[in-house]
Amino acid sequence: MRIDSLVHITPQTHGVEIDLAYATADNITGKPIYRQAHCLLLAQAEAALRRAVDIAAQSGCTLRIFDAYRPPGAQQALWDFLPDARYVADPRQGSNHSRGAALDLTLIDADGQALDMGTGFDDMTLASAHFHAGLPQAVQRNRLLLLGIMHAAGFTHIASEWWHYELPGSRDALPLIEDGAGHTLRLM
Repeated sequence: MRIDSLVHITPQTHGVEIDLAYATADNITGKPIYRQAHCLLLAQAEAALRRAVDIAAQSGCTLRIFDAYRPPGAQQALWDFLPDARYVADPRQGSNHSRGAALDLTLIDADGQALDMGTGFDDMTLASAHFHAGLPQAVQRNRLLLLGIMHAAGFTHIASEWWHYELPGSRDALPLIEDGAGHTLRLM
């Protein structure tokens, strides 16, 4: 995979809703991690996101993005808060968010309401797993809809988080991107 610059994702340019949780106190740490709320993705991931937006629209849905590019310093802050590799990538290996190749998101309906996914974003429990048994059928259907949209667009998922999608093979093919490198917007 060739490394291109990070692309700024906005509601106006991409037809998505952006709610960057780590730029607010509404995240697992209870405090803002980012000083600036910029949604950024590597060009290859941005192209796949555009496909996902189009596919989601066919089902009457819009994507709401909670996180995209995450500087390695932010990854360290999350690891310091929750050093559990099931939910937070060890900063020594790096997150695909820090490669600009991953995003956390959900689906919203035509009224702007989030589809019920059974847990909230960053709910670091077993119930957040894609195929957690015992969830209501409507929740399973919503998770499968998001999964189908994202896979059809070229992303893959991790088993433990229904909201996390990334470009396949990113960990082996892409380096970590420092905040401010490859783009002019800084988060931290």
